[in-house]
Amino acid sequence: MKNNSVKTIRLFLLASSAAFMIAAGLAPDRGEMMTGLATILMSPAQLTKDYFAIGSVSGTFLNMSLVGWVCAAMACLPGAVVNGATIAAYFLTVGFSTFGINFLNIWPFFLGVMLHALARKESFAKYDNLAMFSTALCPLASELLLRYPGGSEVRGVTISGVALMLVVGILIGFLTPAMAAHSPNVHKGYDLYSAALPGVLLGLMAVAVLYKTLGNTVPEITATLGESSPAVVWTFCAVFFALCILGGFWLNGNSFQGYMDLLRDTGHKADFTAKYGAGLAIMNVGVYGLFICAYYILVGASFNGVTLGIIFCMVCFGAAGAHPGNVWPIMVGYILASLAATQLFGGVFPVNAQAILVGLCFASGLAPIAGNYGWWAGIVAGAGHYALVTSIPAIHGGFSLYNGGFTALVIAVIMVPQLETFCKNREQRLAAKKS
Repeated sequence: MKNNSVKTIRLFLLASSAAFMIAAGLAPDRGEMMTGLATILMSPAQLTKDYFAIGSVSGTFLNMSLVGWVCAAMACLPGAVVNGATIAAYFLTVGFSTFGINFLNIWPFFLGVMLHALARKESFAKYDNLAMFSTALCPLASELLLRYPGGSEVRGVTISGVALMLVVGILIGFLTPAMAAHSPNVHKGYDLYSAALPGVLLGLMAVAVLYKTLGNTVPEITATLGESSPAVVWTFCAVFFALCILGGFWLNGNSFQGYMDLLRDTGHKADFTAKYGAGLAIMNVGVYGLFICAYYILVGASFNGVTLGIIFCMVCFGAAGAHPGNVWPIMVGYILASLAATQLFGGVFPVNAQAILVGLCFASGLAPIAGNYGWWAGIVAGAGHYALVTSIPAIHGGFSLYNGGFTALVIAVIMVPQLETFCKNREQRLAAKKS
């Protein structure tokens, strides 16, 4: 990648971190910023805990900003790998900073990745993206720090809790890079949320050892959700994504030229920053972000802290594989599956239920299936993800944030062999037309 693209991406991440900081200062409850942040840091984060409700709106934006600054700083290290995946890792981590990740529970995982790099005698900067992706089990770190071995009461910070959080978190961080590098071989690049493989399997192992094997009870998975704050979420997202479009337009030579080519991209193993330039990639983040917001408005979502987070978790691959053209079939699949389940069979998960809103976010990781095999395959993939996503938390105790990404991986493992056996991909269809 050209040096100017690397500089552009770094500046984009730094500017985004600054935007979250500004939002914290402008939030209606800005007087509660520090107390809200302190409460967030000292609260369990098992799925799903809305930081708007647990702390404060301003405290949540401050947490997003602090986590964002750390991630942006890693991307600015000399020799750091900076590409479309960096934007994905940054926004995924920052998005989860509204429910699950905080400025305290990220550090054991980063230390683990540092040790991995040290063991391989390589620079930590080479692993900056994987360090961000290693934070899937941040809720487990908070759990070990604050209330393990069980119960619903927070006991507070103890020496044993700190030691356990560090040992387990560092081990998970150490193991993640090798597993994440192997993950694409499992799904052949058809799940954008590839780091979900270590993020869930290591969570499954940790829960099995720390709870089931040692005779401890896994805390009940219960959601804590705040009231809808559409004025806050809509205003911030509208301004942020509009600025992304304007900034991308300017970086692209005051032009939209090339964006239609991006919208026709399959998204399979794609880095939009390398293929189309940082300007168009950032522009797509803006367009895609507004597209996601429009979907959540359409289905009647509650715009709480979790919804704000999943908007950024979903838009994260706007520079590395996802765009409105290959995500809309996934959305349609979710809507059709929800209508069929609730209207015909009395299901309990309407399309605007919080669990389903979160599920749709990570079902978007299946966008390359829609891009490469057609809209109908995307609809089937979305429907399959809807059916499976609420069953996965039980295997990791609600401690893995990459629950929906792992669901997408399972759907890809089931669907891709069938598609490769019975269907032609886009390249094969185009070749057939020419012959």
